[in-house]
Amino acid sequence: MIQVNIRVYRADKHPDQCLRYVEGHRKVLEAYGVTQVTSANIDWMHEPFSYIISVESAEDHRPLGGARIQLCSGTVPLPIETAINDLDTNIYKIVREKGLHRTGEFCGAWNSREVAGYGIGSIILGRTCMAVIDKLNMGSLFAFASPASLRNCQRVGFRVLRSLGVNGIFYYPKEDLVATALIIDDPVEVAGATEENREKIRAFRENPIQQRLERGPKGEIEVSYDLHIDSDDIIKSPVELP
Repeated sequence: MIQVNIRVYRADKHPDQCLRYVEGHRKVLEAYGVTQVTSANIDWMHEPFSYIISVESAEDHRPLGGARIQLCSGTVPLPIETAINDLDTNIYKIVREKGLHRTGEFCGAWNSREVAGYGIGSIILGRTCMAVIDKLNMGSLFAFASPASLRNCQRVGFRVLRSLGVNGIFYYPKEDLVATALIIDDPVEVAGATEENREKIRAFRENPIQQRLERGPKGEIEVSYDLHIDSDDIIKSPVELP
């Protein structure tokens, strides 16, 4: 059985591990013929407002997947802003409004082909993100989902942001691909999540260090979670919750 470790860390404190995450993401994108994607920009590595969810092999610590939670800092734009600003400038207004109550984006999610089909790149990372943003005191969170990940994003509480694009849909990152703009406005309650996922998110919040057998379409995978974030690593963004 495949065994993996999932943990969360502040990006600027672990530059070498960030680069491994970035390189793994790049290779996956290139395998699908995608060479230009805004979430692959690495400016976020140089300021303390991004957190990496890392998936590594328990055997030899090879990077097998991951995702990023990027807080709105006022200096580095969210990937969704850069991705669609030429297509719908309303994204700036919406991010600015949500930024009054601390917002960010769930982005850069990927998994290697080795673990494809076990749910890592979609539902597992999504649940992990929802557990973590509670600690980060988020008021909302954006996402920009491919068709393959849209359904699972909705299962953990995201809803389609229909005020953007064509009912939330854009042709991105190239004309023959589509992506959907998403948001979650209640990251504490996650009322839009399925009951099963709400229970699992709540369990992670109560006990961020645990082991689970997770089941995906290809079968079971053993996951060791460490979702603890030190209070010193939770940096206040320029715009705070009231």
